[in-house]
Amino acid sequence: MKKILALIIALPLLAATTHAQAYPSWTSAEMYQALRKLNILGSVLYIAAHPDDENTRLITYLSKDRLYRTGYLSMTRGDGGQNLIGDEQGIELGLIRTQELLAARRVDGGEQFFTRAYDFGYSKNPEETFTKWDKEKILSDVVWVIRKFQPDVLITRFPTTGEGGHGHHTASAILANEAFTAAADPSRFPEQLKYVKPWQARRILFNSFNFGGNNTITSDQLKLDVGGYNPLLGKSYGEIAAESRSQHKSQGFGVPASRGESFESFKTTGGKAPVNDIMDDIDLTWKRVPGGEKIAVAIDSITRNFDLLYPERSVPALVKLYQAINRLEDGYWKTQKLKETQELIAQCGGLFLEATTTEQFAVQTDSVKISFNFNNRQGVNAVLQNVRIDRLDSSFSRSLPKNRNISFAKNFYVPASKPLTQPYWLAKKMEEGYFNVSDQLLIGRPDVEPSYTMQVQLKIMDQPFSFERPVKYKFTDPVKGELYEPLVVVPPVLVSVDPAIVVRTTKESPPFTVTLKANKDFTATNASLQLEGNSSSPLLKTPLPSIGKDKIVSYEARIQDTIRRPYRDIYLQNGKEIFNQGLRSIHYDHIPYIAYYKTSVLQTSFVDLKTYNKRIGYITGAGDKVPASLEQMGYEVVLLGDKELARNNLQQYDAIITGVRAYNTNEWMNAHYDKLMKYVQDGGNLIVQYNTSSNIGPVKARIGPYSFNISRTRVTDEKAEVTFLKPEHPVLNFPNKITQDDFKGWIQERSIYHGADWDKNFETILTMHDPGEAADAGSLLIAKYGKGYFTYTGLVFFRELPAGVPGAYRLLANIIALNKKKAF
Repeated sequence: MKKILALIIALPLLAATTHAQAYPSWTSAEMYQALRKLNILGSVLYIAAHPDDENTRLITYLSKDRLYRTGYLSMTRGDGGQNLIGDEQGIELGLIRTQELLAARRVDGGEQFFTRAYDFGYSKNPEETFTKWDKEKILSDVVWVIRKFQPDVLITRFPTTGEGGHGHHTASAILANEAFTAAADPSRFPEQLKYVKPWQARRILFNSFNFGGNNTITSDQLKLDVGGYNPLLGKSYGEIAAESRSQHKSQGFGVPASRGESFESFKTTGGKAPVNDIMDDIDLTWKRVPGGEKIAVAIDSITRNFDLLYPERSVPALVKLYQAINRLEDGYWKTQKLKETQELIAQCGGLFLEATTTEQFAVQTDSVKISFNFNNRQGVNAVLQNVRIDRLDSSFSRSLPKNRNISFAKNFYVPASKPLTQPYWLAKKMEEGYFNVSDQLLIGRPDVEPSYTMQVQLKIMDQPFSFERPVKYKFTDPVKGELYEPLVVVPPVLVSVDPAIVVRTTKESPPFTVTLKANKDFTATNASLQLEGNSSSPLLKTPLPSIGKDKIVSYEARIQDTIRRPYRDIYLQNGKEIFNQGLRSIHYDHIPYIAYYKTSVLQTSFVDLKTYNKRIGYITGAGDKVPASLEQMGYEVVLLGDKELARNNLQQYDAIITGVRAYNTNEWMNAHYDKLMKYVQDGGNLIVQYNTSSNIGPVKARIGPYSFNISRTRVTDEKAEVTFLKPEHPVLNFPNKITQDDFKGWIQERSIYHGADWDKNFETILTMHDPGEAADAGSLLIAKYGKGYFTYTGLVFFRELPAGVPGAYRLLANIIALNKKKAF
């Protein structure tokens, strides 16, 4: 059994459904909504800790009913969360959740921002959170976003007093309240003032709630009904909000649509408390801009005369409006409303401006062909002046006729200096609790910048405009139709290693595979594969041959020396050229294609490991990488689904392990309960990794031979002391002697979703606890049943094994070997 997640082979046979358009076109109703918004000069910034923390009902209402510029600042990208749709963890999960959050904002109309903070997993208090995040650094990010966005009102999802539960939640509120004051203080983070000015929001509010066993709503709080209906959109705000929240698919946050009254409550935590509305005492009109009164009159006129069937008739007046706004004194609202007006001109005019490629990858030191397509669908007075992409600069003076395609293509060279397409927060090695981003102008940005951006210079009604459009890869799927994906800049050769972690249990290194993919014809010049520190000799004795474009070759290799070095770079040396980047790709139907680079590194985990039992049946759950780790340990792994459990003789498996949340995600598990219990009773060994017990993740089947519950208890301190309750127990002695050393080097956490209220037939083996909490014994429960054994464990093997933590391998090997020892 081998499952490899798109290490470098990111072929254009894509499974992901993305946007049906490279750039969205608006309906007349959306244009009218945007016209009305031109006369609203108000902004709100919502602040919380993670993707999915935000109140989508409120964001939808503020952006689509009140028509405020509305943003959401998430402290993290959700890297430490759970994943209900796949086996991605850490930064890969953060990449998924970033795109889910951007999809949510496209639905509810908000804008998205992030700090550099890394979601390192569940934290029980803000003090721990700040020690890992570097509080001052993340505070500077919050201040930066506030100074750039200039919100009139800040709203936090959580209070500073801890009712939000998660330490990240409380930390986000503390940072927001401190930033409310610091953003207005020029002595705080003065290095930012090169780009922005101090900003004082009018007030900061806590959006109180009643969930998670905590009711923070009181009768004296300001209340706002956000449950209205928008006839222009044909939906209630609760319906739009549900669609927005349901974008968080990796977290299982699909929710039903709601209609009718829906009240949100607010408590003032800074600034002047509102009496009637969150925007009390804030001028939301053009009067806040010197000379802006006439602008409001012009917008009112355009709005009154807007024709839903002929929106292009508003373009001349919109161009005059643009010119009038442009004559105002420079300032925040001038800049913002110029952007909004320009976009309205393009949308009302039906201007289609597109730049695409027929290949997904632009290869360094090779050429890429970009096709340009322009269409003046409504026939407005528009003249194409110039098209620019990087070094490509084409001048024109050509009128765009009504509803005729103007198309041409250009080939241009991609220099070796062209940066690879990489999320900016992953460009440098990260610290424990935050991403290493030093460029001030990148901080806060939600996503990677497009690899190439087309700038189109047009004259509309004799007024110059510059429009930007990302260059996209366009293709046609025979089932899904025309689709667009990001264009990705890649090196000439990609290098990957599988597995990325080699578990070395003997003196001889196990084999690993190095794969090369040529993105252009690769001419070998004394080419060789090198492993850092491999006795100064190449991995392969023979020189590498040339490789044709799009060809993939793989080589099996071993570490030839005995140096106990945990990390070694693997690279292809070709004359003076060095290639050491592997492309990781992530595909899901609900988000765009995701690509990021990892330097090709072989990690070696040196484990003093003995194993008994050889054949493991593995029941997949929500997705994890444990099966690959089991193979590294020398086990034969057979994946078991509904059909296999029904038809296979289970006694052929020395042990059966259920993947994480298998009982949450597989409704058919209940149908196999009796057969699994019979397997245990006849001498089998059933090991159940953690499941959740909640509305989002209910247990859908009976689990063990004896009763126990699943709690929300977890130990988040990965260095928490572990006490052996039964040092003599076989699970701590056979075939590996488990000591305190086996709990060193764990990452993120110890254990989650502990067992609770267990039957007397269960034995408890370990206790552990976070600082200031009582010891808990529910992380590892073992019961003898008939001739076999049943184990429930919340220990996070799914994190520790892929990270190469030796003690996790040794302890799991002992659990697997339980039915090879005498009864105890």
